[in-house]
Amino acid sequence: MKTLLRPVLVLFVALTVITGIVYPLVVTAIGQAVFPAQANGSLIEKHGVLVGSSLIGQQFDAPYYFWGRLSATSPNPYNAQNSSGSNLGPTNPALVDEVKGRLTVLHNADPSNTAPVPVDLVTSSGSGLDPDISPAAADYQAARVAKARGLSRDQVMALIAQHTSGRQWGVFGESRVNVLALNLALDELKPMH
Repeated sequence: MKTLLRPVLVLFVALTVITGIVYPLVVTAIGQAVFPAQANGSLIEKHGVLVGSSLIGQQFDAPYYFWGRLSATSPNPYNAQNSSGSNLGPTNPALVDEVKGRLTVLHNADPSNTAPVPVDLVTSSGSGLDPDISPAAADYQAARVAKARGLSRDQVMALIAQHTSGRQWGVFGESRVNVLALNLALDELKPMH
């Protein structure tokens, strides 16, 4: 029995040290050296003040800002500690009510806009934290934001174009616009008080 116990304990301690200490330290060191911004949460600072992460959506509801996707987290929107999808199916009346409510809010914010509303403005993402919207969703909001800020629609459309990212490696996903980065660029162009 003693002859079996010693190799088992040595192997247990060796694997614990390798997988529990050495491996995490090596991976952390590589991440900090090669991808420091991503390893630290893709944080965004403005004038030395932390304003958010490019990976987590934020609540914007003022007419002079672009609005992101709905958040499915509760009790507070965009709560990164409570990431979850809404899990509402297409036949669920709660989803229909949520979409109708968001449509009403969008139409009330810009009654002159008769364009079809992009689906990502009326539904929540799988995580409930999506920081991005489609270029179509940004275009839909451009006139409202331009009017509220006293800018031309062309100025706002130019900012949207500057902040539109293509597919990941040209293959995966769809084009997207980071709402926080776009709103920060708007504040740089014409601050709102």
